[in-house]
Amino acid sequence: MMGRYTIGHVRAVVPGGILEDQLISVAGGVIEDIHPHPKGVAASIDGRGHLCLPGLVDLHSDALAKEHRPRPGAAMPVQLAVQSAENNLLAAGVTTAFHAVSFQLKSAVGVPIGSPRAPEIHHALRSHPSPRLDHRVLHRLDVRCPGGIDSFRVHLQGQSGMPLVSYEDHTPGQGQYQDRQVMERWLREAERMTADQAVDHVDLLIAERDEQLDLKEQTLAWLGGLAAAKSITLMGHDPTSPAEIDELLARHATIAEFPTTLEAARHATERGVATVAGAPNILLGGSHSGNVSAMEMARHGALNVLASDYLPSSLLAAAFDLARLGHATLPEAIAMISANPAAAVGLHDRGRLAPGLRADLLLCSDAHAHPRVVRTLTANNPDRL
Repeated sequence: MMGRYTIGHVRAVVPGGILEDQLISVAGGVIEDIHPHPKGVAASIDGRGHLCLPGLVDLHSDALAKEHRPRPGAAMPVQLAVQSAENNLLAAGVTTAFHAVSFQLKSAVGVPIGSPRAPEIHHALRSHPSPRLDHRVLHRLDVRCPGGIDSFRVHLQGQSGMPLVSYEDHTPGQGQYQDRQVMERWLREAERMTADQAVDHVDLLIAERDEQLDLKEQTLAWLGGLAAAKSITLMGHDPTSPAEIDELLARHATIAEFPTTLEAARHATERGVATVAGAPNILLGGSHSGNVSAMEMARHGALNVLASDYLPSSLLAAAFDLARLGHATLPEAIAMISANPAAAVGLHDRGRLAPGLRADLLLCSDAHAHPRVVRTLTANNPDRL
């Protein structure tokens, strides 16, 4: 299995359509060939007529953070969290995961954050025995947090490859929380604050933001310089307008993550910037924060990539919903969770079923109301889950 194997009798989802009854040959973790399955030829794995898709590429996954801290006050060992997150991601068909690691002291709603520190994450991923998927890191940088920025500067030293960085500012009154009442409601429901406490807390966050505006501009200029030098791949979080997309481009960022308005998403598409929306947004029928729905972005041709955000299983289900509702063909929708995210971050060796690419593959049943992952195979380890 590890050296050479074949998957037969599958419906292969390729960029141009769906190829019926195909035989896929793999050697050394690379796809060798895809062609019609000849009669009488046995395969190492009988696909039984299931769809065969490229492994999913998730640019923003909170799976590891959630496994590390499944509830407030409960922190699991990071190594165990990596193992558990890997199992859940593979079960969802994800073979390349960018784990969101926050370089900040407080969460989006301004309460102390419990995410594992970046050095812990990198050590755990490097020392994870026999990883079955490609674990990567999405470096989330709060542009108003001096401690997080200093930590990220140190972290960048000696890093190989091109780190993926998302800059964000979740202060209420702009961005994702343009309506401050959305954050106030979150504080009441999730943090159990009273209505007065929530109002006072949001007032404090806004005052803190005003004190850090100079730091924000300095940080954005620094990140833009790193992106221009191709030291990082940069994406802007929650752009709200065409003007913010232009600012993003001026910083040499190439990805607009979770645009909050249709105008921003359409302008990004027109300017050649990849747009990322949350797959749960599709399944919920809209944004939980009251921002533009991912489905509306798709209807206007302004949706390029879907990310799982906080729910790995949402990726495949959301892609099938887009196709079912007629907003994309199935191959186009699958590209939003495989080829498109891979291309957006320069991973041109994966994301499609084609000879010469990584053999990150999944078999999927479409015989039910929602797609079901039957089997996930990766270039690292093709064994059954």
